[in-house]
Amino acid sequence: MGGHNLKTVFVFELTRTLRKRGFWVATLAVPVVIGLIFALSFVSGSSISDSEDAQADAEISFAYTDASGLIPAEAAQAFGGREAADPEAAVDAVRSGELDAYFAYPANPAEEPVEVSGADRGLFDNGAYEAVAEALLRTSAQAAIGDPGLAAAAAGEVAVEATIYRDGDVTGGFTETIGPLALLVVFFLVIVMLSNQMLNSTLEEKENRVTEMILTTVNPTTLVVGKILAVFAVGAVQILVSLAPAVAGYVFFRDRLAIPDLDLSDLRLDPWAMVVGVLLLVGGFVLFTGVLVAIGAIMPTAKDAGVIFGPLIFSMFIPFYAISLIISDPGALIVGVFTYFPLTAPVTAMLRNAFGTLEPVTAGIVIAELFVLGIVVLRVAVQLFRYGSIAYTDKLNPKAVLARKKAAGRS
Repeated sequence: MGGHNLKTVFVFELTRTLRKRGFWVATLAVPVVIGLIFALSFVSGSSISDSEDAQADAEISFAYTDASGLIPAEAAQAFGGREAADPEAAVDAVRSGELDAYFAYPANPAEEPVEVSGADRGLFDNGAYEAVAEALLRTSAQAAIGDPGLAAAAAGEVAVEATIYRDGDVTGGFTETIGPLALLVVFFLVIVMLSNQMLNSTLEEKENRVTEMILTTVNPTTLVVGKILAVFAVGAVQILVSLAPAVAGYVFFRDRLAIPDLDLSDLRLDPWAMVVGVLLLVGGFVLFTGVLVAIGAIMPTAKDAGVIFGPLIFSMFIPFYAISLIISDPGALIVGVFTYFPLTAPVTAMLRNAFGTLEPVTAGIVIAELFVLGIVVLRVAVQLFRYGSIAYTDKLNPKAVLARKKAAGRS
């Protein structure tokens, strides 16, 4: 008897799920989206390797001083360089943007680094300066192999210390990405940790069939906003509790656990990038919260909502399938699509913001899009929650609810 009941339940649940159109939409969405991503990537025709090859052939104008006496004037001219009479004047020209770069070759390249000063060309294109400086030294050394300094230069055993200027100030290079990328991590933690709670908070009373009674005393907008704030506070507590052991271990048991000291002296935070990152984080949270509230208002149970919840969370990870293009070729078609499509916009824009490829105009458009669309979706979700509170067993029809609301407003 028990085996028969098990088979009956199994067949019933399986066939009921397979007959749902939403199940197949959600199941096929992932491979279809991945296929479109790779197709758009192929059409864009760009890759990181293309950028690396371009750096090796980069044409830049530079001045140089050569304390080693290894650089022939003819070789420097072939690379687009000229000897500088005054090193400080050359650095000032780089600061003002009149000169692309200045190379200071030391007396002994085998033991001392080549100092490179360059005008900012973008985080990844800045590597062209080091590539040209090393290529010039290597070419010169190969013409006169004989002493250890020349041999080291020809073998590429040369250290290079680069200083990159943007608008007259020294940039932090990769250290500038740490702050904005940390905001991206916070965004993922907030959405992943809180989204399920937000969804369940709007469905719990509906499944317990007490929503109608609650709404007789509480305004639906107040109820939804209160739920959002409460869930956000719970998430903050969760994050603090999760970080507490790590902080306590570092402060009180660093020596015993052999934890290395954190040197934050080289960490540089770009105020503009941090402000944009915070706005993208908050705007993305508002948008995803509105969508989750709408799902909870439409669906009668958490099981039904899970069909949409999975693809919604997956949408945050879609940009990572094209991360090479997001970093190396922000002008690619697929990057533009991901930057402005609402569900992929927060992650894509935060990645571009971290790596310095998000223009101020684009940042403003994406931030406005997230906040405006998020608020609109949240307002619609409140109306759906109001009329869907008594739809305990049936999925709510959003068109019917909005049409009813519009008709009520006219009357």
